[in-house]
Amino acid sequence: MTMVISTLRPKPAHTQIKMASFSLVLSFAILLSGLGPALASNCYESLISFGDSITDTGNLFHLSGGNPRGGSGQPPYGETYFHRSTGRFSDGRLIIDFIAEALGLPLVLPYAGGAKQSGDGFKYGVNFAVGGATALDSGASNKMGLLVINGYSMKVQMGWFKKLLPSLCASASECKDMLGKSLLLVGEIGGNDYYDALMQRKTLDELHDLVPNVVSVIGSTITELIGMGARTIVVPGNFPVGCSPALLTSFQNSSGSDYDTSTGCIKWLNEFAEYQNSKLQEELHSLREQHPSATIIYADYYNATMSIFRSPASFGFRKEEVLKACCGGGGPNNYNLTLQCSDSRAKVCDDPSEYVSWDGVHMTEAAYKTISNNLLAGHLAMPIVNNTCPRIAQKIGVDQHTSGVGVGFLATRDVTVWFIFVIFYLMYFIVM
Repeated sequence: MTMVISTLRPKPAHTQIKMASFSLVLSFAILLSGLGPALASNCYESLISFGDSITDTGNLFHLSGGNPRGGSGQPPYGETYFHRSTGRFSDGRLIIDFIAEALGLPLVLPYAGGAKQSGDGFKYGVNFAVGGATALDSGASNKMGLLVINGYSMKVQMGWFKKLLPSLCASASECKDMLGKSLLLVGEIGGNDYYDALMQRKTLDELHDLVPNVVSVIGSTITELIGMGARTIVVPGNFPVGCSPALLTSFQNSSGSDYDTSTGCIKWLNEFAEYQNSKLQEELHSLREQHPSATIIYADYYNATMSIFRSPASFGFRKEEVLKACCGGGGPNNYNLTLQCSDSRAKVCDDPSEYVSWDGVHMTEAAYKTISNNLLAGHLAMPIVNNTCPRIAQKIGVDQHTSGVGVGFLATRDVTVWFIFVIFYLMYFIVM
């Protein structure tokens, strides 16, 4: 039997160096790919918000003993996502809910009764927004000849926040650190100040007189929050209220020239909303100059919503129903002030996802999701929201990929992975 012995020669030194270099490159690539998700993890430890029914996740529900004005505590509110009423003024989630999800945080609990709903209390955020809330307190409103129905103004909400703060942090420095790691949402607020004035038949000039007062309250609130330690604050503008079924119904006797022929919305109401938003942006510009270390983001709710009204089918909404409420008391816009959505006699549409308006005043979850995606993707927020948090870009990129509705950019993690792949591919040939 002949035994054949194969002699294994040691590799030349330069080959060993190349192999070692290859191993180093491979290890580095693996390390970077592992860091990708970590770098795009939670950018903020909590979400703190103030505002009105656009943001209320249950405060009015708890404050009114489970029977809030407007009916958000009864079916069919909440039917789409939660399958029960939660105190949200919609069929499902709100913009604040989609922001929380994008940040990887739990849905934000309402201040009133919220701590009892979670073992973590308000560790991940707290919501002070109340349905019907105004920017101006009752005293300021009364001086301007306005009757205020809801007493939960921005001043009241800030009072709650200051009362709660000691339970969230033990010292002034700890509170500053906590707020610096939080994302704060101030608004949308002011919409009810203007709505109340319209319902009390104030003139357009009187509405314009309200704007500086509302904007001043928002500005002083932001200044106070920054002084307490806040570093990133999102401030939404007003919606195109001339497209609201409630106001379209209230002002349906307007002349034909009052309507935008391309959308059917009332022009002068939308022009007023644009005016108030321009004044708000001027205030935010001034605040940025005063507080350069803070990031103050203007969220353009107006144009995010108008893009839907201009081309509803592009976002999956029915064009013929775009100015009608999904749930309401009938009429041209399916809105009736005396027969609202929570009334058992109300007409409820079969598919809320095809409607922009839920109850004539508030929007459907589908509309809020479309608005949120546009804002979080960076199109209609200044500065760009996802610049402050890579995780948002990752989340929006995934959502747009799965939904088929996108804005044509890669998520942060996708860019990281492709970059690592290209570097690894090039280094492979260099060392080999």
